[in-house]
Amino acid sequence: MTDDVESRDVEYLDLILERVRVSASYKPKFGRGGRAGLTLRQFQDLYSADPFYAWFGLDNAMLYAAHKAAGGMTSIYRQIGIGCERVFRKILQDTLGLSEADTMWSYDVPTNNGETRKLSLDGRVPLAQIDERPARARVRDWMKQSSRTVGVEPGVFQSLTGTVFEVRQGYKSKDSKRQNADIANAASAYVKSYLPCVVVLSNQIDEDVLRRYRAARWVVVTGTRGSDDPLTSTYDFMREVIGYDLAGFFERNAGALQAEIADVLQRLLDPGGT
Repeated sequence: MTDDVESRDVEYLDLILERVRVSASYKPKFGRGGRAGLTLRQFQDLYSADPFYAWFGLDNAMLYAAHKAAGGMTSIYRQIGIGCERVFRKILQDTLGLSEADTMWSYDVPTNNGETRKLSLDGRVPLAQIDERPARARVRDWMKQSSRTVGVEPGVFQSLTGTVFEVRQGYKSKDSKRQNADIANAASAYVKSYLPCVVVLSNQIDEDVLRRYRAARWVVVTGTRGSDDPLTSTYDFMREVIGYDLAGFFERNAGALQAEIADVLQRLLDPGGT
């Protein structure tokens, strides 16, 4: 492994592990609000003081552990996603020669009270900012082929100035609110002359959701391997279009990632752990 690859591995791995470690300190809130959550002792004080819960023995430390593990599991997925979003943007910067500002994208939407709210996606590749001609040509060619697969008219494609990305570790939910928000994001991207693309790192995405997104003109690539198709595979897209072997990065660092997750899970399953 070259020095450049090794130094990138260290940097990208740290971006992910920094977020994963956040999950180890998760504490359930039990409807009490606030950000900190309750410790085991606070939970037992709360539940033992409630006659109904006390009659059922719900102040048991194992119930606390179950809540902690359930919420912590959700936190792990969320933090993996956030860490990978950061790595994705850094790869765009390092590989395509883009600045941090180049890879950020947001837009304002009006709210009911007459103000505006800022919404953002997880990454951006503006074609004009890619200095290296072969890389710019690769991205534009991928955009052209991808836009055809989702039925974008040639005239619309000619107006596109780049791609914006939503990065997900997986998409198992059928949350209609989230889907509607993403579909609105796609419409806003086209208005701003960007091709919208969902990058799913696992192959965990509901088929109904996948069909709905593609019908809304989202390009979607997923964490499949072996297809050698950058129009459908996240890892083929990263390797052949962006120019970075993301699957290779995960393979090289799988041991470190697995060890960190195992440690976080152990701490979450311990009722008194912190």
